[in-house]
Amino acid sequence: MKTSVVAKALKDSRFFKDFEESVIAEIADIGHLVTLEAGRHVFQQGDFGKHIHIIVSGHVSLERSTDLGDRAGRVVIDMLGKGRFLGCWSTLLGEPHILMSSAYCQKPTEIISIDGAELRHIMLSNTELGLRVMERLCFLLRDRIQAAYGAMEKI
Repeated sequence: MKTSVVAKALKDSRFFKDFEESVIAEIADIGHLVTLEAGRHVFQQGDFGKHIHIIVSGHVSLERSTDLGDRAGRVVIDMLGKGRFLGCWSTLLGEPHILMSSAYCQKPTEIISIDGAELRHIMLSNTELGLRVMERLCFLLRDRIQAAYGAMEKI
């Protein structure tokens, strides 16, 4: 698989859109293009998470299963499309994590999958990059938490 496909997807993503070419190339080296059919999961709630993903094409629903006694079911936290970022952020902290939501492809979808531990290694070797990534993650997590609270109110 050509790194240029991964690099273009990273550069076009909301998360990495203004990162330097050299940084994009370094991260692209650890990224892998994955094609998933409609209905397939990117990851499932309760699994051990170790990857982060950028959507190249398609749509993914981020969902959480809940069981609040008489109010059980699945809620959609967010619908994510091209250029959006999802996955297990705790891998960047060097700690294991159980995924708290599931991600399902709503139509055929291509994603770039990046091992969180490998990205963490790059971030530790370049602390300026590490700070930029962590800052972006803080904003992303803020937005996801707000979306989750909004979704939970619908139960």
